[in-house]
Amino acid sequence: MASYDSLLALLADSRHLPMLSRLQRGIEKEGLRCSNDGLIAQTPHPKGMGSALTHPAITTDYSEALLEFITPVFTSAHEASAYLETAHRFAYQQMEGELIWPASMPCILKGEMSIPIAEYGSSNIGRLKHAYRHGLWHRYGRVMQAISGIHYNFSLPDELLRLLAEQEGQKADKDFVSRRYLGMIRNFRRYGWLLMYLFGASPAVCSTFLDGRKHSLQQLHKHTLYAPYATSLRMSDLGYQNNAQSGLVICHNSLESYIDTLSKALTIPVAEYEAIGMQEENGQYKQLNTNLLQIENEYYSNIRPKRVGESGEKPLESLARAGIQYIEVRSTDVNPFLPLGIDVPQMHFMDIFLLWCALQDSSEIDDTEYERIQQNFSKVVYEGRRPGLTLENASGETTLTEWASKLLDSMQPVAALLDEANHHSFHIDTLGQQRIKVADSSQTPSAKVLRILEDEKIEFAELTLRQAQAHRKFLSEPLSADVRAEWKATAEESLKAQAELEANDVQPFNEFLRDYMAR
Repeated sequence: MASYDSLLALLADSRHLPMLSRLQRGIEKEGLRCSNDGLIAQTPHPKGMGSALTHPAITTDYSEALLEFITPVFTSAHEASAYLETAHRFAYQQMEGELIWPASMPCILKGEMSIPIAEYGSSNIGRLKHAYRHGLWHRYGRVMQAISGIHYNFSLPDELLRLLAEQEGQKADKDFVSRRYLGMIRNFRRYGWLLMYLFGASPAVCSTFLDGRKHSLQQLHKHTLYAPYATSLRMSDLGYQNNAQSGLVICHNSLESYIDTLSKALTIPVAEYEAIGMQEENGQYKQLNTNLLQIENEYYSNIRPKRVGESGEKPLESLARAGIQYIEVRSTDVNPFLPLGIDVPQMHFMDIFLLWCALQDSSEIDDTEYERIQQNFSKVVYEGRRPGLTLENASGETTLTEWASKLLDSMQPVAALLDEANHHSFHIDTLGQQRIKVADSSQTPSAKVLRILEDEKIEFAELTLRQAQAHRKFLSEPLSADVRAEWKATAEESLKAQAELEANDVQPFNEFLRDYMAR
């Protein structure tokens, strides 16, 4: 593999520089619907938004109340943000007095049964999605599934991948592209703690989230729990106690090892899950199977290799057939101070960081490094702002601030190239913003959350509800007639598509499930 410096020189060539203006990204952003009192919504998915099963841009995740907004792929962070804003504006026009909770940790819950499981209709695929969520409930509880996040999907343009392959005397085939993305993933795992420090925004939770469960958090106010130096409790082990996945190690050293280790997890029986059983007396499925994972998506990871599959194809089948197409970063908190939970400067930094991960050398991760990576990440999510906090790299212990500064210094040339390719200074600007956070932890989103809670002596739910109401005012401005009509038509088409699926399904669900799980 060519060195980092030689790749920077290659990309700086005027013939190749424009490729950097065509990095691709798409956003998946979640947010709970809640009442004006901050209670999780009990209402069904608003019909005006269309079908949660078939709408391309507005769906639900675990809960009927957990909205998920999905953008197309864009080569501009500004365009991705604009589309996400339009989706939120349209959604608000279909909601009667409800709010979108603007934080990763949930709003006020009244026990786990107050979290309604998402419904997707009577088609076999809709019933499969619902049954899978029942499995998550029985395995992990509903409360954990009410956590929101942002998934950042990222890929390199084909021409850039071809250039990198040529530099190594290879073809940009399935194997080369997959190796490149796996190298990026390994580096993301090594250095992803930096994103937790810079953008983590969940240092506190409503006490209803942990009602009746053991935890190590401290009491801040009557209804607020926190960890004083935490950055992202969302990415901690809260809610994952006694999780059978805790000992699962998925290998990212090759596409074959990734597929192999994840495939095995789909076949390992778990006595605890066998005790749950498969069906209720009324025929409702409790889970899809009794193995360690029901399906691939049950594997909780902060990053995943992905490919858009063909009709009916499972994720691992897609990867085995055609290799990795893009990566999905899953560790991003919803920032309660931003109407969309993420803004363009953060997207620009994500692009810098991910391109840097792709260009850096990336050796395979052995067991020793795997443990070091896990410990560093856990340290930062729980106490990333602790003064003098040390992490461990290949050379030994170092302070978080010293290591973070060195990483940002190394990213400077990438930011400069991205700005030159795009004819602006946004990437250098956002890099400067992150340097300020490293120098002064009080400038991080997690510190800002705690500062307001402490200074104003208000509960987590009060602060977040206040932000939700402010965001609704901004996002309730009407869309133009043309845009509104376009989104309304898409919603209506999605409802028709769901109805057609349901009308055309003739196979009994138990047979459908058997065939699906057997593939």
